[in-house]
Parts: sequence; structure tokens; C-alpha cells
Amino acid sequence: MSTIAVIARRPVGLIGLIGVGSFVALAYLGPLVIPLTNTVDIANIYRTPSLAYPLGTDFQGRDVLNQIVYGGRDILSVAFLAAFFSTAVAVTFGSLAATLGGKLDVAILAITDVVLTVPHFIVLVVVAAIFRPEGFLVLALLLASLQWAGLLRQVRAQILSLKEREYVEAARSLDLGLFHIIFREMLPNMASYVAIHFIFAMTGTVYAQVGLIVLGLIPLSGANWGSMLYLAQSQGALYFSDSFWYIFSPILAISLFQLSLVALSAGLEDVFNPRLRAS
Repeated sequence: MSTIAVIARRPVGLIGLIGVGSFVALAYLGPLVIPLTNTVDIANIYRTPSLAYPLGTDFQGRDVLNQIVYGGRDILSVAFLAAFFSTAVAVTFGSLAATLGGKLDVAILAITDVVLTVPHFIVLVVVAAIFRPEGFLVLALLLASLQWAGLLRQVRAQILSLKEREYVEAARSLDLGLFHIIFREMLPNMASYVAIHFIFAMTGTVYAQVGLIVLGLIPLSGANWGSMLYLAQSQGALYFSDSFWYIFSPILAISLFQLSLVALSAGLEDVFNPRLRAS
């Protein structure tokens, strides 16, 4: 049975898959077919939803729906990159710590314990305030630097259990190499941990980067959902009743994307359950 078919068996998983797919299509394909309308029109400031403006307009009379379409790509790109980096670090060093042991294991665990105990968002705020990260890659690396510790401990614990299994001993006796033993023999048994961590790392990254943008700690470049909230705050939109849809729209987009990710993670539990896949 295919992965999509297994996810579709649980309604919440199917809803999550459709939701995530819709947001990805909106962020990356939407700008290709929907022209950017960035013209200032002071005659249409804070318009309520209508056929011409389905989500109303902002403090400059610009279409809010158009900003939602063009504002998702940056948020999703950083979330994906940060989740990828944090997962790669956790899987690689967690596996090496458990497999090789010794001083390497002690050193990795010591660093992991430090990362687990520091207040993550406060550290992000301080680092962002000092260095003012710019660009997808730098911001993704900053956000990923504090997300890997929890998964690393889970991976290490699983590897400690799996490395005593017969098929691992057989691979070791055949001298297949450390890389093959870790990534071909043991890690496939932890696919559920890795996939679900990846999804929850994306959710945490979205909240973190939007929080940094709203606080003004990341230089604004282009349109994204976080900058919409920052501009709404800085331009006093909170004090205008007609600005509700301008403020609510990016919040709704962020919330729906997060809910879609969480729902998709529930569907992935079925994918990695061999009894459900076989039935």
C-alpha cells in the first residue's frame, strides 16, 4: 500500500496532507500564476473583504490576499531548511555517539544537555539582536542550532538498543563499514522518529522566525507573513477596527499551516506502523 494511501486511511492525516500540499502550492506556484499587486492606493485603505479584495486591504490600500500568496515562500523555505539541518545534525551525531561511545559520546551528550537547558527563544532573540541574520541560509542555521538536541537523545537511545540486534552484528561481522551499519541497517528502524521530528521542527521554526520578525530583530526583505504582522503593529493597525482582516489573515495562514503539519504527523504514524501498512 502506498504512503499516500496509508495517510488517507485516517481523515486527520488526509486533511493534513491536503493542507500542507495546498500551502506549498500557494507559496511556490501561486506567485507564478497570480501577478504581484504592490501599488499603493490610499483611497482603499483598510477595506473590508469584497469580491475585489477577498481579504481586504492594508494600511496602504494593497490587497491582503496577494500578500498572503507572496508571503508564504520565505516562511516555508526557512522552516524546511532549519528542520533539515536540525534533523541531519541530530541523526548523524546521535548515531555516532551511540555507535562509537567513549569520549565522543560523553562530549556529545554534554553539549546536548547544555542546549536542552538553555531558554531557546531568549537565546535566539539575543543572537538575532547582535548579529542581525540575513538570508534564508543564515536564518535557517540560527534556528536549527537549538532544535536538534531532543531528537539526538532519542536517536542515541534507539541506536544503543538496535546495535545489539543480530542483523547489525551480521553487518559488522561482514565489515560493511560504519556508514552502512548506521544509515542502512539501523536508521530505517527510526524513520518515524525522524519524520515526526522534522515536522515538529518546522512548526517550531515558523513560530520562532515570525516572533523574531515581529520583534524587529530580522531585517525586513520582501513580503512574508511575519513582516505583515510587524508592519501592522508599527503602522498602528491594531487601533483601527477596519484593519481586522489585515491582521487576522497572516495569523490565520500561520495557524492553518501549523495545524496541517500537526495533522500530517498523525497520518505519518500510520505510515510507519508496519501492521497498518500491511493491512
